[in-house]
Amino acid sequence: MNNLISNNSISENHTGKKRIVIIGAGFGGLKLAKSLKGKDVQVILIDRNNYHQFQPLLYQVASSGIEPSSISFPLRKVFQNQSNVLIRITEVKEIIPAENKLLTDIGLIEYDSLVIATGADTNYFGLKAIENLSLSMKSVSESILIRNTILENLEKTLNSEDKEAVCCLMNIAVIGGGATGVELAGAIAEMKKYVLPKDYPELDFKQMKIYLIEGTDRLLGGLSLNSSLRAKKYLEKLGVDVLLNTFVTDFDGKTITLKDGAPLHSKTLIWAAGIKGNRVNGLDENVFSRESRIKVDDLCKVNGYDNIFAIGDVALMNDEKYPKGHPQVAQVAIQQGALLGRNIWNSLSGKPLNTFRYKDLGTMATVGRNLAVVNFKHFSFGGLFAWFIWMFIHLMAIVGVKNRLLIFINWFWNYITYDQSLRLILKVKEKKIQDS
Repeated sequence: MNNLISNNSISENHTGKKRIVIIGAGFGGLKLAKSLKGKDVQVILIDRNNYHQFQPLLYQVASSGIEPSSISFPLRKVFQNQSNVLIRITEVKEIIPAENKLLTDIGLIEYDSLVIATGADTNYFGLKAIENLSLSMKSVSESILIRNTILENLEKTLNSEDKEAVCCLMNIAVIGGGATGVELAGAIAEMKKYVLPKDYPELDFKQMKIYLIEGTDRLLGGLSLNSSLRAKKYLEKLGVDVLLNTFVTDFDGKTITLKDGAPLHSKTLIWAAGIKGNRVNGLDENVFSRESRIKVDDLCKVNGYDNIFAIGDVALMNDEKYPKGHPQVAQVAIQQGALLGRNIWNSLSGKPLNTFRYKDLGTMATVGRNLAVVNFKHFSFGGLFAWFIWMFIHLMAIVGVKNRLLIFINWFWNYITYDQSLRLILKVKEKKIQDS
């Protein structure tokens, strides 16, 4: 079937146009919806939040580097000038493929074509104690929780005279040596070096240990060996204890148990060691991989379904160059969203469809001030120039001119003062509101 749009009947609440329903307003979902601007289709974009969040900079929220609002952009603002897009803030409970419907918290939503762009969540690999007691960083709210926890623990340290308790409160362990773990560990190390001693002059920060624990033999496994070695060197220069070939097996809230080696004492364990696809109920179990990614063909079509597609982190597309699936990074999601948008219109126009081929534009990670690594296809480099490239590319990828300006101001101020005034412990007070 060389057609991306099914011919099911259109209900009364349709506009008479083919309806494309997108679950998830991450990089892929946002790109797809924007690519359909001016097209003769109706787009319904569903997300649990009313904003798009720029995940690559979540670690800077967690380390008090930028404000949460700087990397969050209201979806209705994004699509103010795109009349064919409707926003629905709700949770999807189940897909009903036989009826071309979604069951959501706000009722049933019909679709002609469905695109699953739900992204990925933290994978704890069955370690229940760690899942219950550790911190993760896949959303703005989780990043704020990390920031709150670090600052609250330092406040508690001021009132503790127990040496072992002080170590537990001050020490921080980041599990996972990918880009998220490396960037977060570097940012916290810079806080320890430049900022926290000025905030807490009573504390001896020589006692504070920052651990980055990775199960393989090197950091940044998706980058070149040179970049991995550079990142390790940069982190150690900042005072991070990098533990390679080390597996965490348990955590009781105070002690981290390693598979081989002495236990580490810390109340703050941040888990960045793996991700898995965000599942949506209703699809055949055979379409899911072990990591809950959805198997798709080279048109992003879910195996066994004619009008259901998946893009981004949740999609698993095999090709010769990527036999285990494409890397779960923003560029893959953006490129798949753009391709699917073109193919939807080509399908309606009777034009041939294009298959997906990922164009690797390079990979990068920042470790700290003037320290970053950049990988292009045939070469890699690090240091100050790589850091400027990292900043420029991430700044340009932010949604909204105002957000870019705010982040640039924060970065510039932090660079010249070695400080920023964003170390706020923000708590939400829950109040029960009764319906009238």
